[in-house]
Amino acid sequence: MRCDGITRGGERCKLDATNGSYCWNHAPETAEARKKRGRRGGKARGAGELAEIKRSIREVVECVYAGTIERGVGAVAFQGYNVLLKAVEVERRIRETCELEERLALLESQTTPKRSRHG
Repeated sequence: MRCDGITRGGERCKLDATNGSYCWNHAPETAEARKKRGRRGGKARGAGELAEIKRSIREVVECVYAGTIERGVGAVAFQGYNVLLKAVEVERRIRETCELEERLALLESQTTPKRSRHG
């Protein structure tokens, strides 16, 4: 059964309901735990996209095993997922590099000795 939650984009959540009629991300009883996780190190951007890709991969695997998707079609789908996963990884690396550059610039600005006007 799919989660009854509505995403920020206004669409119905695509995750499976695990807490009553909601997924962990939308269940009212897990709100406090979500806040704690969000405070600990910040929220991981792109995690939702990665979870969606993994969910789709599992669906294709199950369909191939069940025979509802041909093996060749499944293989092509996995090639597409592989490209998506590589794109997610590149995006993560770019974001990480930008964050490190910002932190380095801040550190450099705090440690660079300021020159006096008198000489």
